[in-house]
Amino acid sequence: MITHDQVISIGHYNKPHGVGGEISASLDVEPDVLQRFSCLISDIDGILVPFFIDEWRSRGPGATLLTIDGVHSDVQAATLANKDIMVLRTEFLELSEQDQYDGLPLDFFIGFTVIDDNGHDVGRIVDYDDSTDNVLFIVERDGDTLRLPVVDDWITDIDSEHRTIAMTLPDGLLDL
Repeated sequence: MITHDQVISIGHYNKPHGVGGEISASLDVEPDVLQRFSCLISDIDGILVPFFIDEWRSRGPGATLLTIDGVHSDVQAATLANKDIMVLRTEFLELSEQDQYDGLPLDFFIGFTVIDDNGHDVGRIVDYDDSTDNVLFIVERDGDTLRLPVVDDWITDIDSEHRTIAMTLPDGLLDL
């Protein structure tokens, strides 16, 4: 049986597309990585249920159409509407190790500790702000809240096993 601590969310189902069982999905990962997961998992009436992808295709920015094995009608697809799409955490971590930082959903980093170049603990990521083009990690540090820009050039290492993210931060940023 799959448990909640074994999965991580990578998006959610939207609504059925057509009458043949296809469903629209919003993903936090690139759609082409879907085939690298053994299954997609959703909570159906309190039970984590695996689903297998038959096909996928992009439908513009931010939308992917999925055909799920065993889902053959819009009525069946509607049972998945508005549910989270999850994958096994171990498969996701393997993917993140292979693909470095590309395609990782921002909520993956919640709970990670930010470490600076000197190995000092900067704080713990508690949330993120992606409401603008400048995505920020919201970091708690000694009762204060910091906002650190998520800049690829600043991220020097991600250790998913120890849940740390090493960053090269500009001088004075932590003093603001």
